[in-house]
Amino acid sequence: MNRKPASAAPPTDLDPPHETRQSTSEILTTLAQNITTDRLTIGHLIDVLQDRAFGILLLILALPCAVPFLYGIPQIVSVPLLFVAAQIVIGRHEPWLPEAMRQRSFSTDAFRNMVNKSVRYIKWLEIFSSPRLTWLTKGGVERLLGVLLVIFSASIAIPLPLTNTVPGIAVGIVALGLIERDGVMILGGAFLGVGWVVFLITLAGGIWTLLQQAFSWLT
Repeated sequence: MNRKPASAAPPTDLDPPHETRQSTSEILTTLAQNITTDRLTIGHLIDVLQDRAFGILLLILALPCAVPFLYGIPQIVSVPLLFVAAQIVIGRHEPWLPEAMRQRSFSTDAFRNMVNKSVRYIKWLEIFSSPRLTWLTKGGVERLLGVLLVIFSASIAIPLPLTNTVPGIAVGIVALGLIERDGVMILGGAFLGVGWVVFLITLAGGIWTLLQQAFSWLT
């Protein structure tokens, strides 16, 4: 029996086409091309992305964090990134942000430039992506993944050299894995982020030990 399609609300300026199987790179490109305002708020992104908001939002917030030797912007976006990751831990299905975070915005030109530079790498990852180990995107395992994302986001928030690029890339890979339901990609991003955090902790411990030894020699 044929049924008439249910009426839908008119699309906004950022609404992507009604295709449900768009790739992540296509979604990002469509969003960047259809923006008609000078600045884009995080709240607007969440409203437009709807059920895809978690993965896409994590990816968008992670992109500026992945730029080497960029300081200031990664620390700004790390706060909503941390907030979104924490909601995965508590099991929310759609992200929620307080109004102050929803109103955080960035210039449209900067967003387009970020998308244009990152899409080529995202497309490369999409070539190898497919639904695998999908149990990693469900239930308690997904919440454990959220804990790792919180740790990576906390690393990005530290305004020191080398603390944002690798964990930003790790969050981006995990986010792409969540969107594509690719557990192998999720594991790859998780191992990258964990390895880097362990490296930073080890490095910090070594520096602290050297400082203690130097202080003991001086005294």
